[in-house]
Amino acid sequence: MIERRPFDSLGGADHGWLKAKHHFSFASYNDSSRMGWGALRVWNDDTIASQSGFPPHPHADMEIITYVREGAISHKDSLGNEGRTEAGDVQVMSAGSGITHAEYNVESVSTRIFQIWIIPDESGKPPSWGARPFPKGERSGRFVALASGFKEDTEALPLRTDARVLGATLKAGDTAEYALDKGRYAYLVPSTGAVEINGIRIDERDGAAIRDEAVLRITAVEDAELVLVDTAA
Repeated sequence: MIERRPFDSLGGADHGWLKAKHHFSFASYNDSSRMGWGALRVWNDDTIASQSGFPPHPHADMEIITYVREGAISHKDSLGNEGRTEAGDVQVMSAGSGITHAEYNVESVSTRIFQIWIIPDESGKPPSWGARPFPKGERSGRFVALASGFKEDTEALPLRTDARVLGATLKAGDTAEYALDKGRYAYLVPSTGAVEINGIRIDERDGAAIRDEAVLRITAVEDAELVLVDTAA
């Protein structure tokens, strides 16, 4: 089953400094049919104006992954962590027992991110944060784990949940495959470009909610940059 969720059908809000589209219910957007997908709870497509951002605010018991599509995001938190994550790179915050953080765009251009929240397997663990670069060449023509709760994904940022976040870049006409184990849920969004997943077209920034598909065969209709989340039910 592959359900295409067109970008224009997503919920959203325009706060001036922040233009947000929500793949799932979030803040003032509430759709009882889109409360999450497996353990995936939030996928926000955010455009943050230059010299603005999210002021300090708290979180607890959530795995929060930020994939930077364009520009850069600067992070600061109550643990003393500071960092700047650029386009194509990833940061992970395990909110655990509680953490306060701020995310600002201090660049001269707009920053675009995917903000992905996954429910953790356990609550109350100590909070943590980490970031790392993922050169697009390393994921050319194939999926690479960017963040993962699987021990075999040794190069990925760690997650405290039975899930992985993957990235791939495909040239037009190229195909990549991903095996989806029985009972798993997957959600794929092209950051750029368009693809066909098992024959179903998914355009830039559309969502594809996937289950009961043993193998995902993804062919690029045009050059594409992809983010895929694979979670437990």
